[in-house]
Amino acid sequence: MGWLYVFLAAASELVGVTGLTKYSKKKTLFSFLLYYGGFGLSFYFLYQSFRFLQVSTAYAVWIGIGTAGAVLINMIFFNESKSPGKIISVILIVIGVVGLKYVS
Repeated sequence: MGWLYVFLAAASELVGVTGLTKYSKKKTLFSFLLYYGGFGLSFYFLYQSFRFLQVSTAYAVWIGIGTAGAVLINMIFFNESKSPGKIISVILIVIGVVGLKYVS
């Protein structure tokens, strides 16, 4: 159950990141709700995951998924650069997150 909460927290964070990107470009009520709602739900689900998982592991996985996901979303949907260095770095983050989940 704890990993489900971490996944939901990471997914909500990606909604928040999308809202933040949209809000920084055009301040609309919809982008504001995505921004604050996504991050608010993210913290709620992350907090719930602490009942089942060690805080350090849950937090690190959440940060890893959120960081990799944010980079990918911005590369795909908002035309950020797709440099080889960024792609390799995202792959390394994913490897680290999978490793943490595997040993927990």
